[in-house]
Parts: sequence; structure tokens; C-alpha cells
Amino acid sequence: MTGKIEISFQEIWRELPISKLVPSRLVSAVSKTSTKYRQIADSINEVGVVEPLVVFRVSGRKEEYLVLDGHMRLEVLKDKGDERAPCIISKDDEAYTYNKRINRIGTVQEHHMILRAIENGVPEDRIAAALGIKVSSVKRKKALLDGICEEVTKILENVRFSDVTAKILKRMKPIRQIEVAELMVATNNYSASYAKALLIATPKPQMADPNEKKAVRGVSEEQYSKMEQEMKTIRRDLKAVEDDYGVNMLRLVVANGFVGRLFDNSRVS
Repeated sequence: MTGKIEISFQEIWRELPISKLVPSRLVSAVSKTSTKYRQIADSINEVGVVEPLVVFRVSGRKEEYLVLDGHMRLEVLKDKGDERAPCIISKDDEAYTYNKRINRIGTVQEHHMILRAIENGVPEDRIAAALGIKVSSVKRKKALLDGICEEVTKILENVRFSDVTAKILKRMKPIRQIEVAELMVATNNYSASYAKALLIATPKPQMADPNEKKAVRGVSEEQYSKMEQEMKTIRRDLKAVEDDYGVNMLRLVVANGFVGRLFDNSRVS
């Protein structure tokens, strides 16, 4: 590779007049009533703008900038009556790399972030205000991993899941927690309803409290036993598929290439 890779924006952010910022899309009145907009507004009101807007200088217009990313932040600043906004000036008229293909913070990472903030002396009510959530939610996130084994924490550290899912996991023994976490990753499903279904199919010896009743309306003890057996079969089959997947995929690619070359041969065709 001979040429250098250049960054697509100026390295130093600038404070620009809001009157000179031209939105590339409009934030609707409905969007302004959303939870996301409220959380952004709460965060800006509490700690200010953490992530500058991304803008591109409009050619032929004196000191006007097209907003590529940060439209909700811009609307919040307007509603506050601010006259200037922190901006990163892009060298390209596209927003593909700004907030379009990024990994959002996982639930476990959020838990550690909250713990670190509390250890540094930040009050829980200020954390709640900055995140746009209730203090009770901060307390739940603070205790998120209490009762969940370390292996599960590592398995789920980069994904988003609800407090309810975590609460359901805590009702199982560590070995079952690991099995359930691996099933969630395999199916890419971290919902509370899926976790509850796996809880129902959990044998009593693998429950944190073996005497706990997993009462579900319309499900008999016989159906419970059948679900537990079916879950064992699904897990065994899933492991078998995982073990053979790589080899089978390689064989399929080779076979596909071979058949493709055959059809490219005029005599064979």
C-alpha cells in the first residue's frame, strides 16, 4: 500500500453559531416526544454536549455548514436557547462513518460504568439525570450482576439485555446460567420472554431454589417435564451443528466452486 490513509475530519472541534448550521433532515414533533430525545436532552442539561455535532462546510455559501450527524443534539440546544454548538468539521459530504456503524455500549459495560462513577463520588441522582432514567433504575443497574456468575458476565459483556432478563438468570444455578447465556448468543435473542421460556424448561436441580414453583398458567407438570427433555435435545443438536458448521461450510464452498467451473466449461454445459 503506497498512499497514506487520511482522516475524514478536522482534528480540532470548533464552536459554531447555530444560526449557520443547516440540518440535512428534520426532527419531527413525534421524535421530540420519544424516550431517546428526552434522554439526550437530560444528558445535555446535566453534563453538556459530550459528542460534538458533525458538519460539512457548504460550498458557495459563506460560513454555512450542513449537519451530517447530531440533529437531535442540535434541536435540544435550540430548545435550550443556546447560540453556539460544538462541531467536528468533516472533509467529506457524507455521514456513513458517524454513528451509523458503531457498537453501542453493552449492558454489562453500562453496569461497570455506573459503578465506576459511584466509586468516584458521583451521586446516584445525578447519574440518573445524566442518563435520563429514574434513580431506582440506577440502583437496579448497579446490582445487575449480583447473583450472576463470572462466566456469564464474559459471555454477555458486549450485548444489550434488560434488567428482567438478568433477574431471570439469577433464578438459576451458575451451570444453567452459562447454558442459557450460550443459547441466547446462539439465537441472538436476549429478550426477557425468551429467558423466561428457558427458565420454564430448566430442571429443578438446576434452579437456584429447587423448591421454587415455575407457575405458568395452562402448563402441567407433565408438560414441564416434556419441555425440559426437548430443551436437552435442542441443546445437544445445537452443539452438534456448531461442531460441524465450519467443516460443512468449507465443503459447500468447495463444491459450489467446482460446480460453477463445470458450468463455465462449454463442453460440459
